[in-house]
Amino acid sequence: MECSTREGCVVLPTIKEIAQIAGVSRGTVDRVLNNRGSVNLETAERILNIANALNYTPNLAGKRLAIAKKQLRFGYVLFDTETNPFFKDVVSGIEERRESFVNYGIRVDIRQTEMSSPESQISAIEDLESGGLDGLAIIAINHPLVVDKLKDLSSKGVPIVTANNDIPDCGRIAYVGSDDYKSGQTAGGLMRLISPGDTSIGIIIGSPWVLCDEKRVSGFKSRIQEESSRFRVVETIVNHSDDIESYAKTRDFLERHPEVNALYLSAAGVSGACRAVSDLGRKGKIKVISHDTIPSTCSLIEDGSIVATIEQQPFIQGAKPLDILLDYLGMGIPPEKEIFHTKIEIKILENLYNS
Repeated sequence: MECSTREGCVVLPTIKEIAQIAGVSRGTVDRVLNNRGSVNLETAERILNIANALNYTPNLAGKRLAIAKKQLRFGYVLFDTETNPFFKDVVSGIEERRESFVNYGIRVDIRQTEMSSPESQISAIEDLESGGLDGLAIIAINHPLVVDKLKDLSSKGVPIVTANNDIPDCGRIAYVGSDDYKSGQTAGGLMRLISPGDTSIGIIIGSPWVLCDEKRVSGFKSRIQEESSRFRVVETIVNHSDDIESYAKTRDFLERHPEVNALYLSAAGVSGACRAVSDLGRKGKIKVISHDTIPSTCSLIEDGSIVATIEQQPFIQGAKPLDILLDYLGMGIPPEKEIFHTKIEIKILENLYNS
């Protein structure tokens, strides 16, 4: 880009030109220059160096005023944090963005629903619509009723960003969350490492209506089936991500199958399942792999109940979808890609609290 004068006026560099030089999207440049959103440190440094070299000066007041005039209203629908504490970290990401979006005159409304109730999700979406809804972020139930509702919303021109649990055919503009198949493969790879002998496995999922469970289990099985001679999946249990139900069903399963020496927990209800293992006197004898690093799961790693857990950056799953909606509706910048995968991180006792 050449900085020159035109009729005596200095031609200032634009975000688009900085993005072209840096090899990134305009949305990424905007987030770095306005200190809004998470961007890779190396990428952010490159953008700032280019902006400084070009003497870029953002007109923050003008940008905020232009967006504020639109009086945008976003909704975020997710699962109940009381039933599944994992979503508390997602809410933290939403709340951080909600606070910063006040500067842009954007309102962010949160609705929490039951994990196994498509009707409650539809009701939450309709409630948001009734107050005026410009963009929706949602951790959706993979149920035909919910899919149809999201398709209808998209047909009305409301952009949708799915998070945590993707529904590719709902009309969404982007997805933010873990690559659940690879996450499941990671769990399967861990199981192969920690179980050198014959292994009988129980798989515990949260809900048949949550696509991430299906993908994780599929990925998990793909890895252990490579050594099918020593791995056997005994049964798959549904606990609806509830610790009380998880305890009862896990205990019943283990009493019926004393040969089981490993558990793969693809969703919540981890504390209940581990308590069942402990109450049956089989703590340490059953290898347990789980997902996420909520406080109770961390405690179970510390006391030896869980060998390893797989993290998926819930804060980013809360914040990033709202960044995408702001770029799309506030500045007319479409997502730079359709799928934004969060990092898959293996956590064991020795690195449990390392960021």
